[in-house]
Amino acid sequence: MKTKKSMTALMVLALTALACQTPVLTRQISPTSVVETVATTAPVASSILVNAAAQQENMVALYEHASPGTVAIVTDQGQGSGFVYDKVGHIVTNYHVIEGAKSLEVRFNSGFMAYGTVVGTDLDSDLAIVKVDAPAEKLFPLPLGDSNSLKVGQTVVAIGNPFGLDSTMTVGIISALGRTLDSVHASPDGSAFTAGDIIQTDAAINPGNSGGPLFNINGEVIGINRAIRTTNFTDTGQPINSGIGFAISINMIKRVAPVLIESGKYDYPFLGISSLNALSLDMVNALGLSQYTGAYVTDVISGGPADKAGIKAGSTSTDIPGLLGGGDLIIAIDGHETRTFDEMLAYLITNKGPGDAVVLTVLRGAEKVDITVKLGKRP
Repeated sequence: MKTKKSMTALMVLALTALACQTPVLTRQISPTSVVETVATTAPVASSILVNAAAQQENMVALYEHASPGTVAIVTDQGQGSGFVYDKVGHIVTNYHVIEGAKSLEVRFNSGFMAYGTVVGTDLDSDLAIVKVDAPAEKLFPLPLGDSNSLKVGQTVVAIGNPFGLDSTMTVGIISALGRTLDSVHASPDGSAFTAGDIIQTDAAINPGNSGGPLFNINGEVIGINRAIRTTNFTDTGQPINSGIGFAISINMIKRVAPVLIESGKYDYPFLGISSLNALSLDMVNALGLSQYTGAYVTDVISGGPADKAGIKAGSTSTDIPGLLGGGDLIIAIDGHETRTFDEMLAYLITNKGPGDAVVLTVLRGAEKVDITVKLGKRP
């Protein structure tokens, strides 16, 4: 929703030149050396300007090619963003953008507008597919990248509809990879399932950006902007960007979107454990672990896939209240090192489905054990 007050940010760049007068020169600089210095530094400065101009042109070209494929989504409850997935008229957005909406309008960068119909939703990853009837010349599907190839520090670009300001472009970097968020899907015990393989970015994301694309420098979609973490709010109670934003990885979307289009829903693999995501040094010592990384199993759901395979949760008291020792420490999944529960979950949901088998390598005391688990379906 739009704010009641508009705010203008003014950034001032101050360049300070310092002049220094020295009464006595202890070293003479010949005209030749001055010329050599100028000749050496001038091309460097020129090269910097050329590179900066080229980078600017690349950003302009990215926006011009990408913005026709981004859309604003307006409902009777609010607004968000999305992007054109294919020439048939499928639009990808967040589930929470269209949740509970009775009417749905899709607005294109060209000015074209169409009503949309929800054809599939995924509460676990907070994704939705919207279908519009639009002429082919109005639909510009965006190219999809590969989120497995991303690295922290790479430049990313967000285009969306923050506070109703359609086709707004912001730039940042990838701040972290493999984060997790709570999903909209509640588990049988009332807690939320976990959404994994989340990209963290400092590109400015605000209310209305939800569902919009996050691009790499080549103009490929590498994620869908989903949420921000902040303690700052507008005078109407809307959250304000604080430099910590989260996006669903494009590889997750490439796996989920075709199934949502085909059947309207997507089933996630289910392991049936709870785990500590990261271990403190105190925890490592209290649990008597031989290494600092891994996903320590704190609970195994009775009758679930992990329980049937023999995965063990902690059961003996430790020096830390509430922390039970003797559980398995998962250190690899299908041979891929698992340093945290987040890493294990990212691999699981982007590579496996219900009915598939995975091999968990666990440390059980001093013994390393490989355990095959047949995955179930999230209840």
